[in-house]
Amino acid sequence: MDNSGGIAASLAGRYATALFQLAQESKAVDKVESSFAKIDAALNESSDFKSLTINPLITRDQASEIVASLSKKMKLDTLTTKTLGVLAQNRRLAEIASVSAAFQKLAANDRGEIRAEVTSARPLSAAQKKELQKQLKKRMGNDVVLTTHTDSDILGGLIVKIGSEMIDSSLKTRLNTLSHAMKG
Repeated sequence: MDNSGGIAASLAGRYATALFQLAQESKAVDKVESSFAKIDAALNESSDFKSLTINPLITRDQASEIVASLSKKMKLDTLTTKTLGVLAQNRRLAEIASVSAAFQKLAANDRGEIRAEVTSARPLSAAQKKELQKQLKKRMGNDVVLTTHTDSDILGGLIVKIGSEMIDSSLKTRLNTLSHAMKG
């Protein structure tokens, strides 16, 4: 199995790799990805949930109970719920976001997809996203899944990150480059 970029070398990568193998065996990769999407959203939206993952005062048993309760409320699949329980018992809840990212990367690699993070000054329309995916597929040779963000500070254009490669065509960068060139 291709672990792309040494995913299995990190702590989160080892959890993600084990979970991915189990998910493949039980044909539940899509369910686990869906559960991780819910977890990622909860981590971004709830400061209480985020602080739970890093609070050293919460015991292993308390963390396990909380995770079990949250998993039930969030309707997470069984494999993800068990993985969260293992993370709680091993005092590794702070690794949830990293495990999620590593799992999603493994799943995308397995499907022959590449993930790209796109930052734009304004939200992209569906047509713009589709055209960008088409152009990136032409360049990269694989299907590209976009994760989009907006940042008005870039003024215009796009910043596209694919793995360690970055394509920065933002207006802010162009203006800075022009400014430096004019200074000599």
